[in-house]
Amino acid sequence: MKFDLEKTTQMASHYKEIIQSLGEDVNREGLIKTPERVAKAMQYLTQGYSQDPREILMSALFKENYRQMVIVKDIHFYSMCEHHMIPFFGKAHVAYIPDGTITGLSKIARVVDVFARRLQVQERMTTQIKEAIQDTLKPMGVMVVIEAQHMCMQMRGVEKQNSVTTTSDFTGIFKEAKTREEFISLIK
Repeated sequence: MKFDLEKTTQMASHYKEIIQSLGEDVNREGLIKTPERVAKAMQYLTQGYSQDPREILMSALFKENYRQMVIVKDIHFYSMCEHHMIPFFGKAHVAYIPDGTITGLSKIARVVDVFARRLQVQERMTTQIKEAIQDTLKPMGVMVVIEAQHMCMQMRGVEKQNSVTTTSDFTGIFKEAKTREEFISLIK
């Protein structure tokens, strides 16, 4: 990833102030380059803002007369909670039932990454993935299930280390219980 020098410099100066306000010596050997490293890390972790998920899906569209469930499961992702700017991470499971158009399987995983690489809440991310696929491919239905661990719950606040949050959203044919149940059984 190429970093914006102006943005890096601006962010680094803010991180330097934050480190100082914590009571640390920013000129200490281990911290001298930390503000710049954090600025670059944040740009990397939020690169999804500069990516268009629809463009990604459209880069590999194919006409195909396949009308059964397509599932890409166990898509690992890392995101940043917008409330605490602490990571949450887990797996996304995405299914769609094509209606004459399919996309490259890797494009589904890339769409997950686009939305994960933003300041995020899991609920919104689930819906954004679903909507991007539905709006672009126009399938008979889309379903997204995300299972994640939130460091804001594990290392601060309630400190519940083994908690997992699951969210789901769906459209079209997945509104039928039978279709949803098939998807859930296939991702287990």
